[in-house]
Amino acid sequence: MVLFNWTDQGIKTYKDSPARVDAARAAWGTAGIELEDIYWTIGPYDLIGIVEAPSGEVLTKALLALGAGGHVRTTTLRTFDQDEFSRLI
Repeated sequence: MVLFNWTDQGIKTYKDSPARVDAARAAWGTAGIELEDIYWTIGPYDLIGIVEAPSGEVLTKALLALGAGGHVRTTTLRTFDQDEFSRLI
């Protein structure tokens, strides 16, 4: 899961946010990253993305490049579904 906050630049161009998501989805697809769902939110985060990536390293590289664009800052959460968590314990 990726939590997104708009930067000052990002909020000024919030109307372009859906197009930026489409561009990120296309760019990430070439790296094997799937943006499964994206939600625009009201609260401490501006967007929440459900992401599937081949590795943490691949996702980190993509998020660094995204952040360098200047529109968002990200926080990542490693999530586990019930089956994954059951295997861990």
